Amino acid sequence: MSPTAVMREARRVVVKVGSSLVTDGGRGVDAGAIGDWCRQLAALARDGRELVVVSSGAIAEGMKRLGWAARPQELHELQAAAAVGQMGLAQIYESQLSLQGLISAQVLLTHADLADRERYLNARSTLRTLLAMRVLPVINENDTVVNDEIKFGDNDTLGALVANLVEADALVILTDQRGLFSADPRKDPTARLIEEARAGDETLERIAGGAGSALGRGGMLTKVLAAKRAAGSGANTVIAWGREPDVLLRLARGESIGTTLRAATAKLAARKQWMADHLQLRGAVVVDAGAVQKLRSEGKSLLPIGVVAVDGEFARGDVIAVRAYDGIEIARGLANYSAAETRLIARRPSSQIATTLGYAAEPELVHRDNLVLL
Repeated sequence: MSPTAVMREARRVVVKVGSSLVTDGGRGVDAGAIGDWCRQLAALARDGRELVVVSSGAIAEGMKRLGWAARPQELHELQAAAAVGQMGLAQIYESQLSLQGLISAQVLLTHADLADRERYLNARSTLRTLLAMRVLPVINENDTVVNDEIKFGDNDTLGALVANLVEADALVILTDQRGLFSADPRKDPTARLIEEARAGDETLERIAGGAGSALGRGGMLTKVLAAKRAAGSGANTVIAWGREPDVLLRLARGESIGTTLRAATAKLAARKQWMADHLQLRGAVVVDAGAVQKLRSEGKSLLPIGVVAVDGEFARGDVIAVRAYDGIEIARGLANYSAAETRLIARRPSSQIATTLGYAAEPELVHRDNLVLL
């Protein structure tokens, strides 16, 4: 895929905006800038794109409201600043997106939410539901409750994790730099903009060393590492200057802006290869001939009604084997229900899941997007 096609062909996009952009260098939430990005997001939404925003700025806005000139070092002070600043940050996004006719939702995440498989699936289901309802999620790290063991450390990493979470086609990192340069352009006048490279190229990590601004923790290195992480699920990354006029719209039209870091593996192939190679199978389900037919020939999801037996003990989110009645493994996928729950809903139509379990996470036992045929 050419660099100009990355955003033009992307249908699900995560846009990450840095602290210095959101807060105009620390002077407080920049309503004008956020309004301009929201205008562009609305145009992309009308074009049929599914969009998620990952926004920094809560701590910087809190510092401004509290009258602090320098970023504090104590964790409890950072948490306090985040609690104060998050109010203003959420308010301005909600008002600006509303002006564009978009409904927004605030989502706060910690590393623990994505490290725990069940909570990961819960977050994924919520975000996918919001996108299906044409709601634009605005995500930030839950700085109010994080500690050193569970904090992401920078929202570039959070942006990549969210791109993986929602299976995005592209991650756009808007920053106060025009992209990745061959050297620090502030020190080397011969530095050139790297317009395209492969995400995960170790040379880029050596080039991108250095610290971020006084407001944020991220530098160009965190953006390069975020692109590498996003590429693991097949998402391409664009690093661009957030103040570039109509940057999102022009990227969507196919203009080459900033630095494009390409994923080596396509999105669906990357996800399914991970499942096919997964060594820690937690259990298996045996399915009837009708389910085998629907999986193999029609590319359908696996529904509980097609399950005739459950082997082993697995939890929601574990990788399980799907076996035909003769014992041959035909597929692997991510279970939406635990083994105990699957035993209760096996041979039942999806319409009875809620009455049987008291709730319904998904109508499928394994969704086709989380299923790979062997």
